[in-house]
Amino acid sequence: MFDYVDSTAYANDQGARAQKLFAAVVLAALDDAIADDKKYGNGPEVIARWARSRDGREVLMCAGIDPNERCVKGMMEFVRKGIRTSVALSREESERRAEAA
Repeated sequence: MFDYVDSTAYANDQGARAQKLFAAVVLAALDDAIADDKKYGNGPEVIARWARSRDGREVLMCAGIDPNERCVKGMMEFVRKGIRTSVALSREESERRAEAA
C-alpha cells in the first residue's frame, strides 16, 4: 500500500516541477519580448503573436495559465511597462509599489 502512496506522491511532485519549468519558459518569453520592445519597439506584438500561436498556447496551458485573450492582453501590458520579470518579482519592487500606492 505504501508503494502506491509513494509513487502517487512522486508523480504529483514531478508534475509540479514540470509546471514550474513551463512557467519559467513563459517568464523567459516575456523577458525576450521586453528586450525586443527596447530594441525594435515591437515587444507587445511579439508576445501576443507567441501567446496566440499553437506552441505558445501549449506552453501557457502546461504552465497552468489559461491562454485566453485576457491573458494575452495582460502579457502585452506587462511588456509595455518594460520591467524585467526578475525585477518585477523581486521583494524590493513589490515593497516599492506598495509604498507608492
